[in-house]
Amino acid sequence: MSAIGVVSSCSCLRPGVWLLQPGMQKMSSFGLHTAARCAAKDYYEVLVLGGGTGGITMSARMKRKVGAGNVAVVEPSKTHYYQPLWTLVGGGAKQLATSARPTGSVMPKGVEWIKSQVTALDPDKNCVWLENDIKISYKYLIIALGISLHYEKIKGLPEGFHHPKIGSNYSVHTVEKTWKALQDFKEGNAIFTFPNTPVKCAGAPQKIMYLSEAYWRKTGKRSKANIMFNTSLGVIFGVKKYAGALLEIIKERNIAVNYKRNLVEVRADKQEAVFENLDKPGVTEVLQYEMLHVTPPMGPPNVLINSPVSDEIGWVDVDKETLQHKKYPNVFGIGDCTNLPTSKTAAAVAAQSGVLDKTISLVMKNQLPTKKYDGYTSCPLVTGYNKVILAEFDYDGQPLETFPIDQSKERVTMYHMKADMMPFLYWNALLK
Repeated sequence: MSAIGVVSSCSCLRPGVWLLQPGMQKMSSFGLHTAARCAAKDYYEVLVLGGGTGGITMSARMKRKVGAGNVAVVEPSKTHYYQPLWTLVGGGAKQLATSARPTGSVMPKGVEWIKSQVTALDPDKNCVWLENDIKISYKYLIIALGISLHYEKIKGLPEGFHHPKIGSNYSVHTVEKTWKALQDFKEGNAIFTFPNTPVKCAGAPQKIMYLSEAYWRKTGKRSKANIMFNTSLGVIFGVKKYAGALLEIIKERNIAVNYKRNLVEVRADKQEAVFENLDKPGVTEVLQYEMLHVTPPMGPPNVLINSPVSDEIGWVDVDKETLQHKKYPNVFGIGDCTNLPTSKTAAAVAAQSGVLDKTISLVMKNQLPTKKYDGYTSCPLVTGYNKVILAEFDYDGQPLETFPIDQSKERVTMYHMKADMMPFLYWNALLK
């Protein structure tokens, strides 16, 4: 959830997970929903915080379980975005408008949409507080508040985005600037960054790098581009099988990777980026750029920091197998806002939603949860305008693949699944 619109995380959205979920086999038409500026009631059997991928998916499931009139979703944003498409928007392969739909059109029909911001959670009293001191009570609470972007933690941003040559695929305000910078590239350093924080879709920062390289090859500018990936991490990707494949591509395409480098400042007027060497705290390096793609630092939403439902950092503290809160048995979490030790993607949300549905069903019957989430997540690593490596793995970083093929290989079929099939399934299956 964000001030600029509800944003869904990166996804491949495993077909096996999506299409076998109860209630998803049959496509349904959109039901328009009238927004409510304040709640029609002050109590709901199931209250969902957040109208992103996890929130909408779970509200649809809860509607089938307890009836639409007993479910409410708190979400201030008028627009719901399918962010996985933004990699292709930044690379000029898709239009931004195709990633957006009115929030009311994806809200399950009959479910109450409370168009407000959550300001505090009080799980000891089974209630939350909204703007204007509105109190809403619940029997069961599902927290799906997503992750927050923090461009302001990089000196010189976000104001630096008013200058050319810089973009970011993580914001609706800056994703088209990425495509503009890509087209306007002449000669020099093209720098792509990865921050020193958890991020949603850990593959996205390098996907746009591969698309840029392909675009410059196609337009005859590749020889003039010194492409570098400056990452705060010590590895290119967290799963060895896919990391090996990516390193081969990086070598073949003559891309420089600088590990343990964290972007701390952007001097957009001078086209300079300042990086801290994480192996040598306090030591910085200034690089000139002709194009800069910024992946911002990220963290839990402010309302969750120091909240009773959160861990010491601010992530919702849930059991990693059942998604039930560790302290409050009638509170549950899903998606990017949780402390689940897996990559934050919409594919993960798709898998989590099935487990959480079973967990809540049993809790409602005063039974212990038995269904276990194995950490399944996925990231379609776009390596060109018609190539994707489909990474799927579990909590232990072990491949958990859908297809009986080597998914570490670049494939055209996987690109079309990412670019065409998954958006369709997202709007017409997962959110239903």
